[in-house]
Amino acid sequence: MALRATIYRCDLTVSDLDRHVYGQHALTLARHPSETEERMMVRLLAFALHADSALVFGPGLSSEDEPDLIRRDATGTIDLWIDVGLPDEKAVRKACGRARQVVVLAYGARKVDAWWQDNTAALARHANLGVFTLTGDETAALQRLAARAMTLTCTLQDGQVWLASAAQTVELAPQRLR
Repeated sequence: MALRATIYRCDLTVSDLDRHVYGQHALTLARHPSETEERMMVRLLAFALHADSALVFGPGLSSEDEPDLIRRDATGTIDLWIDVGLPDEKAVRKACGRARQVVVLAYGARKVDAWWQDNTAALARHANLGVFTLTGDETAALQRLAARAMTLTCTLQDGQVWLASAAQTVELAPQRLR
């Protein structure tokens, strides 16, 4: 018998002072059996960073060549493709060909540096690609916010992110690599 996804629910309030985007989102996150809570929370952060009523979670780990989050326009064209982790350069290249904008939110402590060194030249060719990274401490702090039922508030200003539950606040500063 195959293992099933674990369902997490999150009521997320976003106040993005940089983009002037404010909203409340009732999110359902399916955590694949092979996905860590850390990765799931990075996906949630990626949603908060790009919050939009048209942004949805993709099939993620269960389907290759599909984004973790995706936003399509009214014609079905992919406006935004978001991957979290350390995707293969070929997958990023394909995504850049299919979407108007591609964002990679890389995490994994020291592995990010090696991944970036190995892929910098190839990724530099894509004008529609943005790459951001989180530290190991930041993703560990994110993971501590994880619960099957979450109520979170996210405030974004000047590149700083504050993600808060009733019990704690996590401050993050995603660094732009590209």
